[in-house]
Amino acid sequence: MSKQTLQLLKQEFTIHSLDNDATVPAAVLACDVFFIAKTSDELSIVCPSSIEVDSFAAESQWRAFEIIGPLGFSLTGIMANISGVLAKANVSILTISTYDTDYILVKQNQIQTAEKALTKDGYLLL
Repeated sequence: MSKQTLQLLKQEFTIHSLDNDATVPAAVLACDVFFIAKTSDELSIVCPSSIEVDSFAAESQWRAFEIIGPLGFSLTGIMANISGVLAKANVSILTISTYDTDYILVKQNQIQTAEKALTKDGYLLL
């Protein structure tokens, strides 16, 4: 399998945890890039750190690598391979998938380690 190209997005992200019945702030919905997940237990929002969200827990200083797509649903092992490379480098990640592509979030203080490990393994970084 050929290696994918990844692009590091410029903005910093914060991961928020809210009650599952909380309202998503309009400022989040106006962002160029954001992610929302809801379960019976919680509402999670990943958005640029510049957006204020009244959450009961938040984890800031995340950056996102976009796997340049679109990635077809028939492709297998992409996230497993990338996460394996990062795990070997002791880089903690959060993964998010959309219809067309995948994103890997890495703490800001581990970006250089992640970039070095990915480049060494043959991934192209933009």
